[in-house]
Amino acid sequence: MAGKVVVTGASSGIGAATVRRLTKDGFDVVAVARRADRLAALAAETGARAHPLDITDDDAVREFAAGLDSCDVLVNNAGGALGAEQVALAAPDDWAHMFSVNVLGTLRMTQALLPLLRAGGGTVVTITSTAAFVNYEGGGGYSAAKHAEHALSETLRLELCGQPVRVIEVAPGMVHTEEFALNRLRGDAAGAAALYENVDAPLSADDVAECVSLVVGLPQHVNVDRMVVRPLAQATQHKLHRGPLLGT
Repeated sequence: MAGKVVVTGASSGIGAATVRRLTKDGFDVVAVARRADRLAALAAETGARAHPLDITDDDAVREFAAGLDSCDVLVNNAGGALGAEQVALAAPDDWAHMFSVNVLGTLRMTQALLPLLRAGGGTVVTITSTAAFVNYEGGGGYSAAKHAEHALSETLRLELCGQPVRVIEVAPGMVHTEEFALNRLRGDAAGAAALYENVDAPLSADDVAECVSLVVGLPQHVNVDRMVVRPLAQATQHKLHRGPLLGT
């Protein structure tokens, strides 16, 4: 493989794992996130190019896109959840934050890089979640944001029909990363750990990165509309087996 890839939210978790996997695949990867120190360490490790960027900043995103000479793949990964309160108790500012990063950040990056993606026959991969189509108590804001990202991806695919750009959605279920649950629960380490307690092998960031590598690596005429990936222990949001898998 060859080509230039932009990965957002690249300073940790799925984003960092995707940078590692796609550089291994031979791509020229531009790693984008706000935390410059983490990006620099990742770049030193992988050979990727670090570009500190706040994807909620219109001018910064436009300036970033103007500085690229090409883009073959955009991986919209930046996002996350904030808060687990019920709708009746949720803070509108938390919802606004989730929409700003998950939805509008994805929109900004996609709009800014679409001319380059069109020019070379490109691919847009958006990391959503199974929360994009299954709701659950305490997940209203995050699920609403991921539903919106799914709608963005599906609409974009329709609008680009006949043009040489694939639009792919990767929707993971339970993924155990170092920051997602901790950030969602505002630093409550015990609460974050309890979410994964006794779950036999939740997905890792590397697992999701492998899925991104797979869909990107397929021939350009093959478009995976949406890949849903869960750990074996999870049948859906509300059906999760805790303890050893039966028969093991």
